[in-house]
This record gives sequence, C-alpha cells and structure tokens, in this order.
Amino acid sequence: MVFAAALWCGWCGGHAAIAATPAQGAQTIVHMLDYVSVDYPEFVRDGKVTNQSEYDEQKEFVTQSVALLQQLPPRPDTPGLLDKARALLARVDAKAPGPEVAALAAGLRADVIRIYDLAVAPKQAPDIARASALYAAQCSACHGAAGRADGPLAKGMEPPPRNFHDEAKMAVRSPYGLYNTISLGVAGTTMRAFPELSDADRWGLALVVSNLRRPPDLIAKGEALWKAGKGKTELANLAQLVNLTPAVAAEKGGDDLVAIEAYLSANPAVLRVAAPDPLELTRSKLGDARQAYEQGDREGARQLAIGAYLEGFELIERTLDNVDAPLRLEIERAMMALRTAIGENRPAAQVALQVDGIRALLDRAQERLSGGNLSPASAFLTSLLILLREGLEAILVLAAILAFVRKTGRRDALPYIHIGWILAFAAGALTWVAANYVLDISGANREMTEGVTALIAAAMLLYVGYWLHSKSYAQAWNAFIRTQVSAALGKSTLWAMASISFLAVFRELFEIILFYETLWVQVGTTGRAPVLAGIAAAAALLAATGWAILKYTARLPIGLFFSVTSGLLGIMAIVFVGNGVAALQEAGAMKATLVDFVTLQVLGIHPTAEGLLLQCLTAAIVVGGVMISRRKALAASPAQ
Repeated sequence: MVFAAALWCGWCGGHAAIAATPAQGAQTIVHMLDYVSVDYPEFVRDGKVTNQSEYDEQKEFVTQSVALLQQLPPRPDTPGLLDKARALLARVDAKAPGPEVAALAAGLRADVIRIYDLAVAPKQAPDIARASALYAAQCSACHGAAGRADGPLAKGMEPPPRNFHDEAKMAVRSPYGLYNTISLGVAGTTMRAFPELSDADRWGLALVVSNLRRPPDLIAKGEALWKAGKGKTELANLAQLVNLTPAVAAEKGGDDLVAIEAYLSANPAVLRVAAPDPLELTRSKLGDARQAYEQGDREGARQLAIGAYLEGFELIERTLDNVDAPLRLEIERAMMALRTAIGENRPAAQVALQVDGIRALLDRAQERLSGGNLSPASAFLTSLLILLREGLEAILVLAAILAFVRKTGRRDALPYIHIGWILAFAAGALTWVAANYVLDISGANREMTEGVTALIAAAMLLYVGYWLHSKSYAQAWNAFIRTQVSAALGKSTLWAMASISFLAVFRELFEIILFYETLWVQVGTTGRAPVLAGIAAAAALLAATGWAILKYTARLPIGLFFSVTSGLLGIMAIVFVGNGVAALQEAGAMKATLVDFVTLQVLGIHPTAEGLLLQCLTAAIVVGGVMISRRKALAASPAQ
C-alpha cells in the first residue's frame, strides 16, 4: 500500500480535481495503472487474495481509471481504451494471475500515454546535487536520510512511507513512475503532491530516489562500462533512461546494464536530451494543440499548430517529396486547414477530428520513410534538391545582375554585388551560430525572417527591373548606354543591387542549413558521403546556371538584353512575393485561405487566396511598368 505513498496520484478523494485538464486526468490514469502493474501481483497469488484491503485498493484504482477515461475528451481510440480498461477490471474481479494483470495494466498505461500525448522525459538533464539537497529538505523526515522509511516522522504513520531499499518493488519502478508520484501525490496517505517544485526538480528527485539503494561500487562499475562504450544503444538519451525499470534493464543487458543505468541516474548530464524525430515532434505538438483548444486556449492552440509544422514536419518535407510528393502536399494542406479551423473557432470535436486525420497521414509518411537510414541514392537526391531548389532563386537573381553590369561595362559595380552576397553568407553563419548556441530561434521566427526578406527583395527587384526596362526602349541603345550609363547607374541603383544580392542569398541560407542539419541526422554516419556529393552536384549545377546566363545573355543585342534581364527580375519578384507570403502564413502572421489551385513551389505558387492575389497584383505592377516605360519611349522618340 505504501507505494501508493510513493507512486500514484492525488485525486483528492474524487476525480473532480484531476478533470481540471485532460492531461492531468490522463496522467492520473497512468499513475494508477502504474501502481496496479507493480503491486497487484503481490496481493493476489494463485487466484487467492493475500491482503484484502490492498486488493480492494487495486480494484478501486482500475474502477477509477475506467471512470476517468469516460470523462476525458473523446479520441478515435477511446472506445478501444475503454474496452481494455473494462477487460482489466474484469480480470482483477476474477483475481487473475499477477503477471497477466500487470501486463494488461502496463499495456493500457502505454496506450493512454500515446493517445493523450503525455510527456515522459525531462527537457534537460536534472541537477542531481540540487535534487539531493531537496530530498534532504523535503523527503528525509518521512523516508529517512538513506530512504529506508526510518525518518523521524515515520513512526506510527499509516500506511508507512515507502522503503526505497525494497529491491523487489524498486526493480519494477521507473524514474517516470516516481516522477508521477512526486508531481501528483498519493490520495489517502501523507504523500502530498509537490506542484511548487519545478519540472526539472521533480525529475531530479525521481532519479535520486531511484538510486538511493545503489552502492557506490555499482555506480563505479557502471561508469567504467559506460566509458568503455557499453550501453550506448540501450541508454542513448534521457527519455530511455527515465522510462527504463531495473528489471527490464536486467532482462536486456544483465547486471552490466543495471550498473550503467545506476551510473547514468546518478550522472544524467552525460546523456543528451533525445533530439526529437520531426514526425514525432509534429505528433506531440498536434496533441498539445488539441488539448489547448479543448481547454479554450485558442491562441495557444494556434501557436502549437504552427510549431507542429515549422519545427517538425517542414524539416522532413524535402525527404518525403522524393518518396511521395502527393502525400507531402496532402499533409501540408491538412495542417494549414487545421490552423484555419482553429483561427475560425470551429467546434472542438471538428478540430480533434482534423488532428486525428493529420496524425493518420503522418503514420503513412512514417511508413513511406521507414526502413532505417535513407538509401545512398535517396540521400544524394534529397541533398541535391535542397540546395538546388533553395539556391536557384538566388543564383538567377545574382547572375542577371552580374550579367547586366558586365554587359554595360560597369565593372566598378561588381564590388557592390559581391559585398551583398558575402555579407549574406556572414549573416547566415552568425544566425546559425546564434540559433545553435545562443538563442532559441523558433520556426515561426525563421519563417518571419524569410517572409519579410522575400517581400523586401521583391520590392527591390521591381525597382531595378523597371529601371532596366525603361532603358530598353531608348533610341540608339548602344550609343545611349555607352555615353549615359555612368550617369544613369547612380549610387541608389548600385546599393539597390547590393541589397538584392544580400537579400536573395540571406533569405535562403538559414533554411538550407536547417534542412541539411536534419538530413545529416537522418542519413546516419554511413550516408554522409552521398549528402556531400549531392551538395557538390547542386553547387556545380547552380554555377553552370549562372555561367550560362552570363555567357549567353552577353550575346544578346543591348535592347533585347535589357528586356530579358528586366523580365527575369520581374518573374523573380512574383516568385519572391508568393514564397514570402507563404512563409508569413506558415509563421501565423498572415491569414491563409485555402483555395482549390495547383502548388508550384518553384514559381512561388501556393494554393491560398492571399498569396495568389498578391502575386497577381505584383504581375500587374510588372505589366504596368512595361506599359509605362513603353509609353515614355514612344513619347520621347520624335524628339530623338
């Protein structure tokens, strides 16, 4: 019974308290099932009850789990959960064997964690020294300084506090289970919840408690094994550590893995927080968004839905594109539709259905991407397309501007253009360093930066494009350009070109780096050569594209050259506007109204009314500029 004093939740004599949020209710169920899976086998043996009061408590926990499941917001899997919970209750009623009930309870517990998106790992390595001090201050009065249930307040306590040296009980308890007890308390005992402690402190206490019975020589043995390279697969991150019980550790790796688990529990800082899989992160944030929306937090739900896309799914879009492009597009549209539904305050049931639909699509994506690391061919193709697609816009703009200044003999303008793209690379590198080591640059901030720079670049392109086109209609082009270009190409136009050079490169760089970081992890150590080969091939193709523009446009008559170059810059302005609007919509800074239209990302075309409208407006400005410059040329021709 006392493990109730260390391990299940304080629902305060009823379920009203836990029903405050779906997450709390689900966490309570998990905690009760955890307690049942550990203690039921002790009180029912060979079909006979060995302790009636303890057996009644186990039965009550399962009964309350069924009741709480009925109170939680419905999910598509809710009927199945209820069936499993009722089956568990029936087996407890029948005094079924302990291992059978323990397995049923553990399975139901895992399903609740999965379906209600419960966090089961610390966000950072807990401070064990601080947690040990907290244990001495908060826990030792009852549990004793060494955790033997012999603290000064333990005498006469009913039920008595948990003895953390009880190997049989502690062997089947994970730090996650202990964390639940510390977070939620235990009804009917003196074990209260500790909500005033930070999440990190509660995780730290859980690790300290799990290790109190471990002798120093066991921890030293684990350290030696760890440093020798043992246990790196089984315990690669904090999530694996806190969800592993000593019994399972012994099953998987014998005494050696138990020793390593003890060492890591005492020194969690040597482990890294598990880098979230993008699809798993997407699922988690979608679940959080659904819960926030059900609780009436519309803005929080919207931000979580945005983060689900930008910080999760977007990172594997390029890879999925190479495997199943229609599925990638379907998921992207479904996630945008979810953000729209939240923004329009649709019924919670509808939002929940949309979340479930997206998660089903994500499961399909997981299957399409399954099979371990990417094949060398897939890694190469993905790597090539990332740089080729993201860099094409920049190289087209740079090549057009470079061709212009060379064609007109204004090589003194080249430094301005080179300064622009060199500063863009420097700014991109600084942004990457800041994102990885100084600041937490969210996906929304990244998209905001990309969107704003794209729109500014589009404005600059329209300005330079119009300036170029206005010269293409001048009479006696060659004579005019040779005699007037020095005066016409003033400082304002030079700095505009430098700005375009900077913006066209900078807007792509950080996203390129981010995509390659994700791809680098996906391919594993054996797939990095194809990634590097893909980068090299894409760089060669981009260089060839730039060279072709420089070479072949130089052969055009000067008037036609000006027209072609200004036309290219006008098209790029339209592309930049489309991609800029899409980025702002993905960041949640602009409304997105889905329409039934094609998606052509290479042209910046996305199926939203706002993006298409602004692209049409930009195209109208381009056409209007052409007409104005033509009219001016015709008006001026008689005078020349």
